[in-house]
Amino acid sequence: MNLEVVDRPEDARHWVEAYQRKNEVVGVVPTMGALHRGHFSLIERACNECDRVVVSIFVNPTQFAPGEDFAKYPRPLEEDLRAYRRYGVGMVFHPAPEAMYATDYCTWVEVDGLAEGLEGEYRPGHFRGVATVVLKLFHALPANFAYFGQKDAQQLAIIRRMVQDLDMGIEVVACPTVREEDGLALSSRNRYLAPEERAAAPALFQALRAGRAAFHDGIRTAEGVTRAAKNNLAEAPLFRVQYIECVDPERFVVPSGTLSGRELIVAAAHLGTTRLIDNLSLEEGTV
Repeated sequence: MNLEVVDRPEDARHWVEAYQRKNEVVGVVPTMGALHRGHFSLIERACNECDRVVVSIFVNPTQFAPGEDFAKYPRPLEEDLRAYRRYGVGMVFHPAPEAMYATDYCTWVEVDGLAEGLEGEYRPGHFRGVATVVLKLFHALPANFAYFGQKDAQQLAIIRRMVQDLDMGIEVVACPTVREEDGLALSSRNRYLAPEERAAAPALFQALRAGRAAFHDGIRTAEGVTRAAKNNLAEAPLFRVQYIECVDPERFVVPSGTLSGRELIVAAAHLGTTRLIDNLSLEEGTV
């Protein structure tokens, strides 16, 4: 299958709509490039469930705060395009920043409540940038299905709520987190880790598993589950923890009553200059 690379939103929209007029189902996988097996799992699922698949590559400047890694974020475009051809992707939407944001751009999407805690607290403005760019991508790529990874759980909840509240008519599909054999959740930023840091990195996942184990051992409060996870990670001194919390998976607030088992343990921590995030459901058998 030929791979088309499109850089104008109007051309991307025409591509999607042309196939939908033929009653073909179109899936979109939004990415910032620098592909890994986590991205490939999204693409594989989209290819299995849809007639046509389009992928966006856009390192979105509005979701990076000052001092974050926007300038050094990996952009191996040719390598990514070769991978897309292997997977049978039909079109790649790769706009320049000026195609997405005019110099006088002043309209933003904010999802109240969901975007305020956790990632929203430590990365002010991040979710405003995410929600805005995803809305713009969905206008340029009005697909039937959109595929996102569960690793960015708070982002996923925000996008789902935005789609619901704005009646966007696209179905958001959550795909499981893909991990290395030692448990580290795949991320394009993992390539920043120094060897010593990479060796220590799986401790974050092990801490989440300790929190889940506490729940299955009879702990039924968010405070108790969180304490177990924090105590476990305290044994990994290279980490600088920002947060570890047990939260409702849709509202991202800490439950005050008895846990049901559907909650998530979510965490963010630094290893050296690299910031890692991860989450795990309290339900057994989930990753």
